[in-house]
Amino acid sequence: MTLDRELVGRSYPPSAVYEVGRAKIAEFAAAVGADDPVHRDPEAARAVGHPDVVAPPTFAIVVSLEAAFVVLGDPEVGLDYSRVVHGEQKFAHHRPIRAGDRLVATTTIDAARSVAGNDLLTARVELATEDGEAVCTAVSMLVARGSGGDAA
Repeated sequence: MTLDRELVGRSYPPSAVYEVGRAKIAEFAAAVGADDPVHRDPEAARAVGHPDVVAPPTFAIVVSLEAAFVVLGDPEVGLDYSRVVHGEQKFAHHRPIRAGDRLVATTTIDAARSVAGNDLLTARVELATEDGEAVCTAVSMLVARGSGGDAA
């Protein structure tokens, strides 16, 4: 199936609030091997100017991935999830994610195209505090592999 280019620009309603907790940051830091004390120790974080512990940069995936799933669930997009692989991920941080943040994610489709029998869809997730402060922009490209033949 070829993605409809009319999808580009489609935005979805904001997600529910995700409250960032110290324990979640510490768990994520341990999982990715981020051993800087600013991820676990509030005093260490304050010593370098943060109000509380800060998340490793890739922690944004915890919030943005679920928000991006709204695209996969949209019947008008029509991606076959059984054929989808994650092609690319980028984060642009406007400030660090911190314990106590209450984040809301808004997803927009930025690109939809077909290449060599595969559908490529780029989704942008804007993470902001519930008060509207920009925190991070996450951009991911999903690849729906072709059904066979010469598709990669």
